[in-house]
Amino acid sequence: MNIVVSVKQVPSTESKISVAPDGLDIDRTSLSYVVNPYDEFGLEEALRIKERIGSGTVTVLTVGPEKAQDALRSCLAVGADKAIHVKDPLAQGGDAHATARVLAAALKTIPFDILFFGKQAIDDDSGAVGIHVAEFLGVPHVAVVNKLEIDVPTKRAVAYRQIEGALEVVETPLPALFTCQKGLNEPRYPSLPGIMKAKQKPLTVLTLADLGLKPQEVGKSGSTLHLREMKPPPVRSEGKILTGEAATAVEQLVRLLHDEAKVI
Repeated sequence: MNIVVSVKQVPSTESKISVAPDGLDIDRTSLSYVVNPYDEFGLEEALRIKERIGSGTVTVLTVGPEKAQDALRSCLAVGADKAIHVKDPLAQGGDAHATARVLAAALKTIPFDILFFGKQAIDDDSGAVGIHVAEFLGVPHVAVVNKLEIDVPTKRAVAYRQIEGALEVVETPLPALFTCQKGLNEPRYPSLPGIMKAKQKPLTVLTLADLGLKPQEVGKSGSTLHLREMKPPPVRSEGKILTGEAATAVEQLVRLLHDEAKVI
């Protein structure tokens, strides 16, 4: 059973985010980065499947700059067997469609039975990359999965999705792609032996030329969506606390809503 987990290195949720001077990106100066939390659910599920069946290979895949290798090494320390890093400046900065094209091209170079993606990345929140990859590869996909059952002999999977007021159950043949939601599992932490072993595990670096992709197909050139402007939300005015008798407070509230907030 060959399982591939797509991961993305994203700014830590503890980082203070501000808009870059050009207004087209966040200011990435001095930011700390982590593996996208939803991708960690995919990695944990891949490791559990491998442990349950007693065989198989777990590969982690990413597209990004040099520092993205830190995310891959972190995944190798947790238990992944090998990593693939698509590192090419022309492949970066694209939308979900362009990024998915790169990932799909990389996946075509290796065998796979199961593909795991996070349901979304916490930096851009597009929630579309995994679905685009499935379309590029022509494999079935089930999004936002919080429980998964794999039958190895029949090469079929049963995925469970929480929908409004109900639980949806989807059966699909393998190979297939699944995007992972919170509740699927509880990701493990890397151990000290795992961290030491990660240094010896294979990490393959690929470029666009290795994947047979043209620069105009990927990155900003291959994007179908283009960011025009990024700006922080407007500063919220300080709140007011009304005190006194209920009748007086209500009178004050109505006046403030009419005269200051201008909503009535």
